[in-house]
Amino acid sequence: MASALFILNGPNLNRLGTREPDVYGHTTLGDIERMCRETAEDIGFDIEFRQTNFEGMLVDWIQEAGDVAQGLIINPAAYTHTSVAIRDAITTADIPTVEVHLSNIHARDAFRHHSYVSPVAYGVICGFGATGYRLAIEALSEVIRA
Repeated sequence: MASALFILNGPNLNRLGTREPDVYGHTTLGDIERMCRETAEDIGFDIEFRQTNFEGMLVDWIQEAGDVAQGLIINPAAYTHTSVAIRDAITTADIPTVEVHLSNIHARDAFRHHSYVSPVAYGVICGFGATGYRLAIEALSEVIRA
């Protein structure tokens, strides 16, 4: 059986493709999931790809990932800037985690410059649109296999 990665997505990402296309582009979350599945399959990983608008659900899924996955990729979206609970769940999961953002959060509103997740993530990828997910899968696979 292939190694498993969890790819978790936070609030409003289900609206990709129509939500603020000048910031997020026209790629849908379904498009991103297909790209992630293809990328992961090419390098020998299975993925569990999920999205929710609820903070507690993300916490539950992060805990689940800590029990069954080799790594975690998370786009916490707005919870990046507000959720100590998500940060604590990542710390407790104790698996390599990559934080991903479609836009460059450091080139946007000042409140988006702070991340509760970044200090507990192995790495952060932002500003590359959907490609950031592919980069995260490739980077995380190298970390896991090292």
